[in-house]
Amino acid sequence: MDSPVVKTTIQSCILNAISNLMAQTIKAYRSNTSYAINWTPVFQFVLFNAVNSPPNFLWQSFLESAFPSHHLVPSDAAVAAAASNNEKELDREEKTKEMLESKLSIKNTLIKFLLDQTIGATINTLLFSLAFAGFRGADYTEAVQVATEEFWPVMRAGWTLWPAVSFANYALIKSVEGRALMGSLAGMGWGVYLSLLQK
Repeated sequence: MDSPVVKTTIQSCILNAISNLMAQTIKAYRSNTSYAINWTPVFQFVLFNAVNSPPNFLWQSFLESAFPSHHLVPSDAAVAAAASNNEKELDREEKTKEMLESKLSIKNTLIKFLLDQTIGATINTLLFSLAFAGFRGADYTEAVQVATEEFWPVMRAGWTLWPAVSFANYALIKSVEGRALMGSLAGMGWGVYLSLLQK
């Protein structure tokens, strides 16, 4: 249970179940009908996220290992101490672990951002559309047709949210686990949107 992949998957399943329940509440409110939970779409969202979250976690881990967002550089204080031959200050910084500081790699952040918003978004959008068409009883040919029809509208809608989330994740959050949490929280809103799209 200590596995980051397992924790992230459980967290994603819970948040997506909540997002589907929120969408059902919104649908009931909009249609002025009484609210009754339909557990089928909740289960479908949980099942999809249980299957989809581990590969997404591994994708994010791959991106971070191939293109680290941050790298260590000498701190400004360490550079100043070295320039002035201040051995006492350098010793102090070494003991307090202040000699190095983390610096954002803009190049790597942009590479990850572009890969995630193209390859990652394309695969996730297609898998979502195929899975939910299948959940509605579509055969393979029908599911491909649905995925084709939904692809650009869902991608365009996603580009109103996910680029900001992705950039903030890569620029501000250092751990893949932290990024997964932020992505899951943003995904709650996205999950409501996707739930409202499903018939």
